[in-house]
Amino acid sequence: MVTFTGSLLTALTFLGVTHALDACPNDEKIYTGASGMSYKLCPNSDFVGESVQVRGNVNSLEDCAAKCDENKNCFRGVYDHNNRYCHIKGQGNMAWEPSQQFDVIQQNFKDVARCPGQEASYSSNGKNYKVCQSSDLRGASLQVQRNVNSLNDCADRCARDGACVHAVYDAPNKVCHFKGSQQTNTLIWSLNKQFDTIRLDLQFPRATDGEWTDLIWLPLIPVAGYVVPEFPSSSRLLVFSAYKPFEFSGPMKQTVFGDYNFNTGQTSIKTVANTQHDMFCPGISSLQDGRILIQGGADAATTTFYNPSTNAFTRGPDLKMARGYQSSVTTSNNQIFTIGGAFTGPLQGKDGELYDATSNTWTPLPDAKVGPMLTEDNEGIWREDNHAWLFAWRNGSVFQAGPSKNQNWFGTAGQGSQVGAGTRDDTHAMCGINVMYEPGKIFSAGGAPNYMESAALNHAHITTIDKPFQPATVERMPNMAFPRGFANAVVLPDGTIFITGGQTWVRGFSNTDSVVYPELFNPYTKQWRTLAPEAIPRNYHSISILLTDGRVFSGGGGLCWTGGNCDPLADHPNGQIFSPPYLFNSDGSVAARPVISSVSLQSVKVGGTFTIDMSASASNFKFVLVRMGSVTHSVNTDQRRIPLTDVSGSGTRYSVRLPNDSGVLIPGPYYLFVLSSQSTPSLARTIQITL
Repeated sequence: MVTFTGSLLTALTFLGVTHALDACPNDEKIYTGASGMSYKLCPNSDFVGESVQVRGNVNSLEDCAAKCDENKNCFRGVYDHNNRYCHIKGQGNMAWEPSQQFDVIQQNFKDVARCPGQEASYSSNGKNYKVCQSSDLRGASLQVQRNVNSLNDCADRCARDGACVHAVYDAPNKVCHFKGSQQTNTLIWSLNKQFDTIRLDLQFPRATDGEWTDLIWLPLIPVAGYVVPEFPSSSRLLVFSAYKPFEFSGPMKQTVFGDYNFNTGQTSIKTVANTQHDMFCPGISSLQDGRILIQGGADAATTTFYNPSTNAFTRGPDLKMARGYQSSVTTSNNQIFTIGGAFTGPLQGKDGELYDATSNTWTPLPDAKVGPMLTEDNEGIWREDNHAWLFAWRNGSVFQAGPSKNQNWFGTAGQGSQVGAGTRDDTHAMCGINVMYEPGKIFSAGGAPNYMESAALNHAHITTIDKPFQPATVERMPNMAFPRGFANAVVLPDGTIFITGGQTWVRGFSNTDSVVYPELFNPYTKQWRTLAPEAIPRNYHSISILLTDGRVFSGGGGLCWTGGNCDPLADHPNGQIFSPPYLFNSDGSVAARPVISSVSLQSVKVGGTFTIDMSASASNFKFVLVRMGSVTHSVNTDQRRIPLTDVSGSGTRYSVRLPNDSGVLIPGPYYLFVLSSQSTPSLARTIQITL
């Protein structure tokens, strides 16, 4: 091997005019080195500037990347594929230009949830730290100290400072950055060879705080998603962004989907163009046959059906009113009601309309007036009728619990109707979270008075409904520990509500003011619990959704508009899966799940009876249905939890009679969970509820 050292210049002279690059002009590849560092490889381009080292007889771009990886001072590299030289580059300013002779290697400042290399331990002043080389805690520094000669010196200084919780050491510049707590500061752990992180070794026992997986990388930003109904159990989560994986625009007549198998970890990507529908910002609802109807959005009048039995997308009938940012909900008689959606289509508040699955038609409901459910937003009407909190109830009725402070009933018969149901709060709560955790009981929390640039709320309420079109009863709950706008909520099989993400000051397309600590609310004890933090902010354009095994997928955030000046670091094409505390014993070991051996029917009518066989007998089993969710923009009108109380049997065989009320048991696909006496859920079986 021939090795050159010193200050050398890449041997490239362009003939004619060259243009600087701001993105790779070719197919970029990702290389992961032995250290765990990630690099982007861009063929046919060059960093024109000083090299700190040149190594000869290098056989490939990947071999050059490996040599960069083993050199702590290599921040970029250039591979001369004609002459097999590997140029090691430092941190200086360099022009990125096209080239037919060279290929570029640059750091991929990838976010992480685990240290990619071996983490070291260090103790100082009674505090224990974990040290991870080549990584950064991206976010504001409380203090910057210079002329710090070592990583240990940086850690010692942090340990002596009352406000410093974590630290980042910049060895090349001998700088120590003091960082605060993630409870009050947005800090994102990411790869960067310039820095080493010194993180206070905080303990989050999974028996009480739950546990997150490592990051799951997706080929797009999951702005919306739904679990695919499958028998005997579901295994796939379909997520989608817009017409491109990482940006949205106007009506572009196609949508990029990702398919994530949460059992195998496999992911794939496809573009759906046959329905001529850009589905960004739609309403989503599932019908009793399992089909998912995605309506409106960027292509604001278009609708698309997804059929889980064929895994195919087909065009549906157009909406009568073009809409985007509307909500929709499946009614007790297997119709779909939608309202709002001034974001796209005509700039006006939009009254309701109804989809009938039998006739495959939409019908306007001119008396289902949107006016009473409008918020009062600084940006006007295009924000004021968005993301209604809709809950289907008896006899085709729909209850609107928010985000407006006023609550309303909507009727879907004839021309439709609207009746006021009372007031939830003294302020609006746009993009707040809401879920029906048992029949007639609606939990809601958070949101903000305005869609953007507004302080988030920590208010929480339980709204109780009974007879349609009668006033609701609202009870104020204890506040959340953190104000949150753009958060997400999932009802768990045990009836508790799991809240993730959001910002204390709502600002789209940003990581600022992020809340990474989730909270769990118990509506029976009316108590909150703060759980183990996520690695990544989950703000605007993020989702969370319940999976078959009782865990929760949380992911996404970001997705700027085409040509927009957004923070690219706020784009999060990834997710994590959370295991709630009910999956662990008190000593932290994995709890034994009840096991469903078989279910006598996979399709059951409302009020029908079926049999469940368990693999082993146990006392005090609990049985529950949770409707499979579909989520976008903090709205998941499909999910609801139904405890099953009409149960007979013992040992390993149980007979279950379903509620005989399609307003409670909305038709569609459900998870069937069996819970142990400690509330540990089984793996769910899929049950199709029909009329």
